[in-house]
Amino acid sequence: MTISPRDANVNEIRPTHWRTLWISDIHLGTAGCKAEFLLDFLDHNDSDTLYLVGDIIDGWQLRKHWHWPRAHNDVVQRILRKARNGTRVVFVPGNHDEFAREFIGFAFGDIEVLDEDVHVTARGLRLLVLHGDQFDGVIQHSKWLARLGDTLYQTALWLNNHFNRLRHRLGLHYWSLSQYLKHKVKNAVAFITDFEETLAGEARRRGLDGVVCGHIHKPELREVSGILYCNDGDWVESLSALAETHDGQLVLVDWAAQQARREPGPTPARARRPLSLPALPSALRRQGKHP
Repeated sequence: MTISPRDANVNEIRPTHWRTLWISDIHLGTAGCKAEFLLDFLDHNDSDTLYLVGDIIDGWQLRKHWHWPRAHNDVVQRILRKARNGTRVVFVPGNHDEFAREFIGFAFGDIEVLDEDVHVTARGLRLLVLHGDQFDGVIQHSKWLARLGDTLYQTALWLNNHFNRLRHRLGLHYWSLSQYLKHKVKNAVAFITDFEETLAGEARRRGLDGVVCGHIHKPELREVSGILYCNDGDWVESLSALAETHDGQLVLVDWAAQQARREPGPTPARARRPLSLPALPSALRRQGKHP
């Protein structure tokens, strides 16, 4: 199994309708969430299936401080609208929205809630889809340390926001200072490498061809010891998604770069009328596991 250059770069193929899209780590409810970028992405990209691969809503931060601007509500409504219009939407909760794991096997409106899934590409590759926190030792065994790290991470994102405001004044496009600093730290690089190898090993153990995950906010599409490792990135730093074309090719979509090529300057905030969320109890119905 090989990844061709065309598989690894979206510059050469830019359809607006995909067979499958994977997005994760949106972190709605935090100041670091780049909801306007995601809304622009959702406006320009449709798919037969949309996977929400965890940390869509940041329950950790919302418990500390309520932050829910209109754009965050619009993201939820845009996804619900896609589900109503026929897109199969699958939500696989992560550690920051672990509260949703209580509803695994149910559906939120037209959105399936699953602990994990096995996606079969148009080329027949079987990919394990899960958030990935299950294979993070800090999350599983030292949650207090994970929460401390999250607080420090939010500080880095705060610095990142101010840094990008300065870039905006200088007429420059979005660039993630926090991501650059994180991936320059030796221990962080070692952790990411171990995480990738562990997830690939789990797919191999199950007899699958690859894995799609989120969690570590580092988009990646590569082979790890013969297993296809795919990380769709995030919407606080990398502003990326994983996509499958209708003939089964997998590509990483760098939306910040695409937006920079498409427009001369940053996208202005658009006026939107407020939309209310549906009541949770009435939106839930029992569903069997997806085969």
